[in-house]
Amino acid sequence: MRLLAGVLLGCVLWPAVGDAGPKPRKPRAQRKAKAPAPTPAPEPEIEMEAEVAKPVIEAPVAAVSAPAPVPAKPKRERTKRFYVRGGIAHVAPLSMSRELELADVDGAASLAIDNGPIAGSGSSVTSATVPAIILGYKLTDRLSVETVLGVPFTVKFKATGTLANESIAPMALGIPTGVPPLGSEIGEAKAAPPVVTLVYQLRTSGTLRPYVGTGLGVMFTFDRHVTNPILTEVSEPEMSIAPAPGLVLQTGAEARLYKNIYARIDVKFIAFMLARARVEHIQVRTPELPVFDTVEVGTAKMNVWVNPLIVQLGVGADF
Repeated sequence: MRLLAGVLLGCVLWPAVGDAGPKPRKPRAQRKAKAPAPTPAPEPEIEMEAEVAKPVIEAPVAAVSAPAPVPAKPKRERTKRFYVRGGIAHVAPLSMSRELELADVDGAASLAIDNGPIAGSGSSVTSATVPAIILGYKLTDRLSVETVLGVPFTVKFKATGTLANESIAPMALGIPTGVPPLGSEIGEAKAAPPVVTLVYQLRTSGTLRPYVGTGLGVMFTFDRHVTNPILTEVSEPEMSIAPAPGLVLQTGAEARLYKNIYARIDVKFIAFMLARARVEHIQVRTPELPVFDTVEVGTAKMNVWVNPLIVQLGVGADF
């Protein structure tokens, strides 16, 4: 019985055990090939309604005052210190004079004339026009110091009144001397009046720049000589003129033409300028006196207030 049961159990279990054995291996190429992955089905599109944009309300922000920007300082141009104005100057003396005085009268001349002033006599100084240059240096934007350099000009001394129209010695002891009137001409000299002034600019910008100034001036003379034919007929008298200082009053204006190019009109008046002239060793011929052919008159003194008015036009540049 037991044997029969074992045979039956073996018959039942044999097919299952045979199927569980090792399966044959597939070729390497078949192992590498794989079935393509299935394509996923497309998802259905869902239509979305457009959202209406809502206004965004911003929260108020506290105003913060930003610091004002500091303006950049403009670049300041370098001040040009030196300046030159060249042109012409007209010198017009506003002259007045005292009466001409005689001194050192001696000998035969004392029979006809006396020491002292000649009544009704006078003298004057002529005007002149010369090239001139103004040189200046700016101390500040408003203050500057300047001088005038010009060509020496000729100053002519003229006789006026009885000195020009009447004889200085008409009679000697009741006898006519024959000395004629001198006429208007006395003498001349070369003059150079250096001037130094301190100038104040009333305006430092703009096209037109007026100014005022004050300073000192002195008239120096050289090459002095007598030109009157009556006074030089016998001999050549000696003529001398002392330096004449004066107070300068100045005004004027400059017009800017282009960049640092300027045109100027300048007016100066030199007050209290007294020219003291002396003519010494004067000898005159006396044709009507039989005893004296010539007579030495002595010395003549002239005091002339020159007080020149100087008007100058010029063009120049700042450096």
